[in-house]
Amino acid sequence: MDIVKVILSRRMFVAFVMGFACGLPLLLTITVLQAWMKEEGVDLTVIGVMSLVGLPYTVKFLWAPVMDRFTLPFLGRRRGWLFIAQIALIFSIAVLGFTNPGKNIWMVAFAAFLVTFFSASQDIVVDAYRREDLSDEELGLGSSLYVNGYRIGMLLASGGGLIMSDHMSFTMVYLIMAVCMLPAVLTTLLTPEPTVAAGTPKSMKEAIAGPLKEYFSRQGAILILVFILLYKIGDSMASAMTTPFYLDIGFTKTEIGAIVKFFGTGAVIVGGLIGGILMLRLKINRSLWVFGFLQAISTAGFALLARIGHNVPALAGVIAFENLSSGMGTAAYVAFIASITNKKFTATQYALLSSLIGVPRVLASAPTGYLAKNIGWVGFFIFCTLVAIPGILLLIKFAPWNAKEEKRI
Repeated sequence: MDIVKVILSRRMFVAFVMGFACGLPLLLTITVLQAWMKEEGVDLTVIGVMSLVGLPYTVKFLWAPVMDRFTLPFLGRRRGWLFIAQIALIFSIAVLGFTNPGKNIWMVAFAAFLVTFFSASQDIVVDAYRREDLSDEELGLGSSLYVNGYRIGMLLASGGGLIMSDHMSFTMVYLIMAVCMLPAVLTTLLTPEPTVAAGTPKSMKEAIAGPLKEYFSRQGAILILVFILLYKIGDSMASAMTTPFYLDIGFTKTEIGAIVKFFGTGAVIVGGLIGGILMLRLKINRSLWVFGFLQAISTAGFALLARIGHNVPALAGVIAFENLSSGMGTAAYVAFIASITNKKFTATQYALLSSLIGVPRVLASAPTGYLAKNIGWVGFFIFCTLVAIPGILLLIKFAPWNAKEEKRI
């Protein structure tokens, strides 16, 4: 396989642009909107409750079957829905920009909900399109470019949006962000429709029940779900407490911002790209092994930093290794989830499986403060390292190192 030709292909460009389009709206209803509401004097309790507008991201599998079942009369099965979602998203972002948090918080909530609903709908179709557009060999690199595009979109919306808000109104910020979605719309119009798999659902009953029935008919289906829950659990638990940890051992907020946020963001993007390129050679199964162990080892690096204490070069080294490993692990993780979806029900199965990703981030992170307080930082990060091992060992069952990687469904 010509790696350079694959990297520069139309399919990889589309994966990156669509990732950017999916990442951009996310923080417009969280970070940027929270800053706007605080500036307008909205009560902190209301600002906290406003996070509920993000519910569509969690339950997007509820309407994903509609996008598997019905094909709109223009642009095809995937691009038709994608075009509608993107146009609606552009208008809803603009509408949110014209609301007034200080005078009508209900209108703000309604507009923000529209943004998250159409953003989640875009996510559903983009995930399905990527799975159907890329070959099995290209899923790793394509997923890494999607994830990197997603992170850049988030960075533009949060960092860029907040910086711009110091120099212009929030209304103008949201209008600019709406315009930033236009390249994705143009990409949707120009990119070809992927081949429709045989046996796609012919009724809503089949679109809802079919994905579940097909998935659970596979050998090791439950084990794979357990793996999805556990593969990044150690990484998630450690990440939940890193900011208090940095402050506790003496790093200033400036040092944290410069090294962890700016330098760290670059490292995780580079890690994702390296991981995607390596997956062209290693394939997905072996990548899960290699990147999983690197993730676990990088978590142990925080235990070492806890021993060293306040040391800027040590912090930079730990962050570089951890974020490179995390970027590679995430690329393999996302590629694996995409690879096990059946192309008959891509939208629904991917929405269901990807919703599991957020479960350990929420539930496993809850006791992290208690653990850190009672066993100390060194013990806590060693615990997080050990917690990662069961998820990796599950690969023995469904992704042995020496097994020939079968063509995905």
